[in-house]
Amino acid sequence: MSINVKLSDSLVEQAKAYGHIEHRSVPKQIEYWSQIGKIAQENPDLPFSMIREILIADQEPIIGEYVFN
Repeated sequence: MSINVKLSDSLVEQAKAYGHIEHRSVPKQIEYWSQIGKIAQENPDLPFSMIREILIADQEPIIGEYVFN
């Protein structure tokens, strides 16, 4: 579901700058920041580097269970 949200010009400009570096659109950059903030709030002891790794791992395809011969 999508809704229209009014955001400050400075937030949009910052998202544009960071999104350009990370090859994300402005909305995707804001979603990314939102995910980081949510994880950080739910897990205050996790460092940013671990939160970032969680988000990266979450994007990896599920391979399935390994079967030993």
